[in-house]
Amino acid sequence: MRKAEVVLDVIRDRGKRGLNLENVYRQLFNSALYLEAYARIYRNDGAMTKGMTQETADGMSVGKIEGLIDLVRHERFRWTPVRRTYIPKANGKMRPLGISTWSDKLLQESMRRLLDAYYEPQFSDLSHGFRPGRGCHTALHRIYKTWKSVKWFIEGDIKGCYDNINHEVLLSILHEKIHDGRFIELVRGALQAGYAEEWDWRPTYSGTPQGGIFSPILSNIYLDKLDRFVEDVLIPRYTRGKERRFNPEYIRVISRMTSLKKRGCMTEWHQTRKGLRHLPSRDPYDPDFRRLQYIRYADDFLLGFAGPRAEAEDLDYQRTHGNGEVPRVRGGRVGLHHPSVGQRTDRIATPSGRAEEEDRRVPSCRTASPPLHPNAQQRL
Repeated sequence: MRKAEVVLDVIRDRGKRGLNLENVYRQLFNSALYLEAYARIYRNDGAMTKGMTQETADGMSVGKIEGLIDLVRHERFRWTPVRRTYIPKANGKMRPLGISTWSDKLLQESMRRLLDAYYEPQFSDLSHGFRPGRGCHTALHRIYKTWKSVKWFIEGDIKGCYDNINHEVLLSILHEKIHDGRFIELVRGALQAGYAEEWDWRPTYSGTPQGGIFSPILSNIYLDKLDRFVEDVLIPRYTRGKERRFNPEYIRVISRMTSLKKRGCMTEWHQTRKGLRHLPSRDPYDPDFRRLQYIRYADDFLLGFAGPRAEAEDLDYQRTHGNGEVPRVRGGRVGLHHPSVGQRTDRIATPSGRAEEEDRRVPSCRTASPPLHPNAQQRL
């Protein structure tokens, strides 16, 4: 058997080149993959937590790995229903958590590494949840560095995302690139293993078990369709213009400053210069400029839009109701924000329009500072 890293490197290379993956089920016969999986999960807090059986990480041996491989090789492995428990959430509610048996955890980690090696190079750069080297801080850093001139924010939270993932849709997405029926059926068995609550077994018709080791990678594979839809359809549709035109009022004030300086009116020049700091150099109401930004962390996403409120509301409506072009996850919470408003609201006052331009003529030096746009928006 080849080393696990060699196998993962080959799979990773196929993912980078966009090639289909075949005969991946056979890689689960490699004992080195399970040994590395054991090294990654035996230190977890839940390694000694029992599922539906008494089996834990304690007493692990090579013999157990060989027995597990034998069951997988002859397609006799059966997933054990997870034991459901509840943990408190930050908002005071309870979150369901599924606890798998140790053998199931070991196999899930081995499968997760195979899936992660193949799909990670293909995931959108705008996704930051449950990915190596990414997290909340990388998402915030991207927003800080690249979201320029954003005027409206559309926040979305897919309610009950992991509990409502459609099994058939997820399996069909996997089947698009993984041409191995045995591996797909193994994933299907894990999704439909059910759970036990108070020793009462219940089937699972949708969703991935929260607490499952390979649930995050499966949800990312599912939600990657959303990322691609936004990147390939929504962003091109709501993006136009290379850059904003110069703000006419800004140009007018610059001309006034030049005139004041030529006549030696330095007091008024300094006052006008201070007022210039509150004006954007580019026109925030340019009708030929639009920008749409997008970022996602797990089941939370954020859209940033530079444009009028009417188009932002249209975008909000499309995101809330969908249009059949992307697999829909039921439920959700979407809200429209403006960066100048401190709290969330659905009734936001539209920013004020342009003020009337002042007479461009400056007949003499005056002590009063020139009137500027009273509600000028700073460039964001």
